[in-house]
Formats: sequence, structure tokens, C-alpha cells
Amino acid sequence: MRIAAFQRLALFDSVDKVGKLLARDLAWADAQGIDLALFPECYLQGHSYNEAIARRRALSLDDPALIALVDRFPQGRTTAIIGFFERRGEAIYNSAMVVRTGRIVGVYAKAHPLESGCTPGTDFPVWPLADWRFGINICADLRYPYTASRLARKGAGLICNPVNLMLRPHKAEKWHKPGISSLQTCARHSGCWVISADVVGGNDDGWLSYGSSAIVDPNGVVVAKAKPHSEDILVVDLPDQPPERGFNRKASMIAT
Repeated sequence: MRIAAFQRLALFDSVDKVGKLLARDLAWADAQGIDLALFPECYLQGHSYNEAIARRRALSLDDPALIALVDRFPQGRTTAIIGFFERRGEAIYNSAMVVRTGRIVGVYAKAHPLESGCTPGTDFPVWPLADWRFGINICADLRYPYTASRLARKGAGLICNPVNLMLRPHKAEKWHKPGISSLQTCARHSGCWVISADVVGGNDDGWLSYGSSAIVDPNGVVVAKAKPHSEDILVVDLPDQPPERGFNRKASMIAT
């Protein structure tokens, strides 16, 4: 199975533009034989810790605009994971949608959101792809070893970790390397491959992200790492069969 992490410039309140960029990237991925493409946390509308902003940006899965946007994606072999703020009734979630052949086939909601006003998710679904199964943890979920363990025990051999490490400058510097270390610890703890996709750039408040996208094997070896401060794409061919797994380590802390 061929997987790809897309490290992309953070955009805010530009859903139509991001949709066009996603369609471009997924067309490229399909041409490259990518089976699974991972995009950053809250990539679709832009991340925020402010409840009012997140609530304004949130979209429901049955929103006609979201359905029309996804319908414009290439309907090839590539399954995409795209981070977004999701609305369910009056509740909002920090979620990641799973998109395949022009439709949303599933969603995962962050179990441990740091974003104000976001409701914690309670489900840990896994999806089949080729001879593999994959699940999703979002950013701070990696603090809690059980989130990866539950996926592995359901048969996931790959954990997909959309992140958005856009922080105040001193925190961005502090957490850049530990962000990668958290992926390594998660891999060793769960016995799974781990893939992460981050944003780069800054926002109007002066926050910035170096970009911490990486792909890590079950032994904790970083087999691909994105260039800092720039957009990048990481592509790795996984083995034919998922790894055997064990559960013997705790995940490290990540940025807050």
C-alpha cells in the first residue's frame, strides 16, 4: 500500500480555495498510485482554539456545500483523510473525514480536543484498505496511549495522525522535535506504522508552524520527514502485510 502525507500551507476561511487545492493534490496522488493521502488537522477551514471561530467554520456532513466540494474530487484509487471542524446539531467536533470515490465514507472525531467548545469524540473506527486496516488519532490524542492501542486491537496496522502544530513562536520552537518523537513513541507502543501531516506558515496573530509531517515504522524509525518551513509531500510504500503488534510503551507528551 502506498501512503502519502501532504504538508500544506495553512489557509483560513478559504474552503473553496482549499477544495481546489485538494482536488489538485488528489489528482496527483491518483496518478502516482497513492492508496491513502493524509492532510492536516482542520485543513479545510483553518484551525482555531477560539470557540466562536470554530463554531462559525464548522460544517455538517450533510451540508450541500461540503457534499458538492467532495463530489468534485477525483474518483480514482486514492482514499483521503481531511481534517475539518464538524457540526453535529448544536455540538462541534474537531474531526477528520475519510473520502473515497467522491463521497464521505466515514469520520473520526478527536477524543481529546484542546480546542475550546469542541466535544470529545468517543468512537475509534477503523477502515479497510488494500490488505491493511487504518485508524485515525488527531494531534493531542497521542498523549493518551489507549487511543492508538484501541485502533491496533481492532486490527489497524496504520495510524493516521493529522496535526496542526501552529503555536506561538516560542512554543513552535519548543515542540517541533518532540512532535516527531511522539510519533515514534506511538509507533513503538502500538506496533503500527504512523503517518502525520502538519501545516506550515502562520496566522494573523503571529503564530507559526515549522511543519512536523513524518512517516514512522513500527520500530519507531523515521523513514520520511518533511522539510521544515515549506510545503512537502512524503510518499512511502508499506510492506505487503501489516505488522504484528504489541503494547508496552507510553506515548510522550505533545504540544498544548
